[in-house]
Amino acid sequence: MDRRSFMKTLAAGAVATSVLSPSALANAPLFQQGSGLGAGRLPKRLKKGDTVRMVAPASAVLDRHHVLIAKESFEALGFKVQLGEHVFGRHGYLSGTDAERAADVNKAFADDSVDAVIAVRGGWGCNRILPLLDYDMINANNKVLLGYSDITSLMNALYVKTGMVSFHGPNGFSYWADFQAQQFRDVIMDGKSTTMRNYKEKEETLTMMSNRTTTVHGGKAQGVLVGGNLTVLTSLCGTPYFPDLKGKILMLEDVGENIYRIDRFLSQLQLAGHLEGVAGIVFGHCTECDPGAGFGSFTLHEVFEHYFKPLGVPTYTGAQFGHIRDNHILPVGHVVELDADAATLKLLGSAVA
Repeated sequence: MDRRSFMKTLAAGAVATSVLSPSALANAPLFQQGSGLGAGRLPKRLKKGDTVRMVAPASAVLDRHHVLIAKESFEALGFKVQLGEHVFGRHGYLSGTDAERAADVNKAFADDSVDAVIAVRGGWGCNRILPLLDYDMINANNKVLLGYSDITSLMNALYVKTGMVSFHGPNGFSYWADFQAQQFRDVIMDGKSTTMRNYKEKEETLTMMSNRTTTVHGGKAQGVLVGGNLTVLTSLCGTPYFPDLKGKILMLEDVGENIYRIDRFLSQLQLAGHLEGVAGIVFGHCTECDPGAGFGSFTLHEVFEHYFKPLGVPTYTGAQFGHIRDNHILPVGHVVELDADAATLKLLGSAVA
């Protein structure tokens, strides 16, 4: 598929049951965010010897060895690695001023010698640079972007403004062992139509005790995948960078939030009308999301059922992505099929050109 090909726009009501074939994608007209299926443009797949540039668009890197480990991890994958000018920067808790961090992102996309942009870490700060990004230039230089957590705002903003597919997955300084390396090869290098399903932990039990999923509402749905970190996505509500969720598969995860705060974020999405019309929902891990102090708490599952079950769309929770060691790579802006009964999420076609 040509990297500038676009998905046909379809009626929103047909999203859950109709997906264009890969052959139709090659001749599809201009992407339009929020109209119909709205699948994004695919970046060029990576190969060994390509150049990746690491940037820090959010929080400061506290230990320079984290950057060096990230660099060496991608060199071990077979890539040439460049570092953004302000990757070691510090401006309060950020890795440079807003202008400096935005400039690093813009330069990475503008540089023809760079094949992919990798976020070293998340934290906080991407929202602050969104107005400073050159979306026209980025639109003309579509390439792989990989990250998660606070990078959620960057990925969704680029989908909204340019229609590009980016990759929700490990940051540069994540746990790059065999699982992550194979995910990267499968999705971003080989363009495989992978299926996310939880694996059984190495435990001597008759059934899976950890890494389990829960079906909130059964069924299958197809649509474009959007979302990411719940806290960060909710912070985009009311801005021009928030994606239209109608007909989409919404993925969510979070870390370090008390359960009442998860309740609050989902309440905001509900009150703003963003949950109405979603095709399906997959919630990954909510790592260290505890009840907190007080007289008592709902369980996470009770909160999920309160907001998700009345929607009547395929939904499951506990999927293997988020702030965890083995984090599936999922393409924001690409068409997927969610099977809430089987607890799987399948990429429908290659996510790279």
